[in-house]
Amino acid sequence: MSRVVLLSASPSEGSKTEALLEFIARRLGQYGHRTEFIKLRHLPAGPLLTGDASDDLIASARATVSAADAVVVGSPVFKATYTGLLKVFIDLLPMDALHGKPVLPVLTGGSPAHVLALDYGLKPLLATLGASSIGRGRFVASSNILPATDTTPPSIDESVERDVVDAIDQFDSELTVRARSCTHAEAAAAESLITTPITTERNPS
Repeated sequence: MSRVVLLSASPSEGSKTEALLEFIARRLGQYGHRTEFIKLRHLPAGPLLTGDASDDLIASARATVSAADAVVVGSPVFKATYTGLLKVFIDLLPMDALHGKPVLPVLTGGSPAHVLALDYGLKPLLATLGASSIGRGRFVASSNILPATDTTPPSIDESVERDVVDAIDQFDSELTVRARSCTHAEAAAAESLITTPITTERNPS
């Protein structure tokens, strides 16, 4: 199945944004996808702020995004938009970093008034990197996200859980279609190599 990278743009440990991303990763894992987290706050601040893409940790994060089949991007809403942490990392990615990759954007915040940040902030940012498709995504109020405990994984309040699960399921469906298309394309290419006659030129004796 697909390799999905989840970008957390939260500057805080144990944040509601990461709890939401963990919920998404767990469901994608149930569908057979491989998931991997990049927590942007763990990247070195100096190179991030100065745009030093040659730093080892930043170069590794860039390579991880490049190698992914799909990306989930999660951020809390600060000052009516995504975090500056996300912006400085996005600025270090190539302009085609998301080309050919489905992307699922999700935002969290304290008030439903921030929901417009999804369509007018985060999605346009991701579009600049050439994402093949950007899912409808979801804004989830922080009060509806239940972090993990010692005995339970992160969960979503039942009042919005179905809506979040629908977004994940739509994303999974797109990944499945994409994987089948790639498999068919690879099979067609292999068949072409097998059936194409090989000719050699002979020098006159």
